[in-house]
Amino acid sequence: MKFHLTVHGFQDGDVVPTKYTCEGSDVSPALSWEGAPAGTRSFALMMDDPDAPGGTWTHWLLWNIPAAFHSLAEHADPVPPIRSGTNDFRRAGYGGPCPPKGHGPHRYYFRLFALDQEALDLKPGANRKQFDQAVRPQVLAEAVWMGRYERKR
Repeated sequence: MKFHLTVHGFQDGDVVPTKYTCEGSDVSPALSWEGAPAGTRSFALMMDDPDAPGGTWTHWLLWNIPAAFHSLAEHADPVPPIRSGTNDFRRAGYGGPCPPKGHGPHRYYFRLFALDQEALDLKPGANRKQFDQAVRPQVLAEAVWMGRYERKR
């Protein structure tokens, strides 16, 4: 079975519902996954927007998700051992799609990494660079789901 991520509430490649954006409730969608490779000891999650005007914008960073987990609820509020990083809105947790008005549709990638390490040596609030440095060497597999969003005028 292939490592597969599902973001509930919209199909892969479709429009992200307003509820999950800055124009709505700005809550994280529910996620589920299956098919993690043998040797997976934890998961890490990242959501980003490569179409942001100033370069890739990070919306969400989570790590130390136990290997026994196969889902996150909508409006997930991580509890230990799960840790949350600082997004590019300069706050911990989820920050939904919020492209500049009139900038056109942006793509939002949810990336779930299966890791060969149970816990990463990252402090809560770590930034994207720190996250990447800790996660990348431990990746066994990556599952991706993409949504699109354009702010209303």
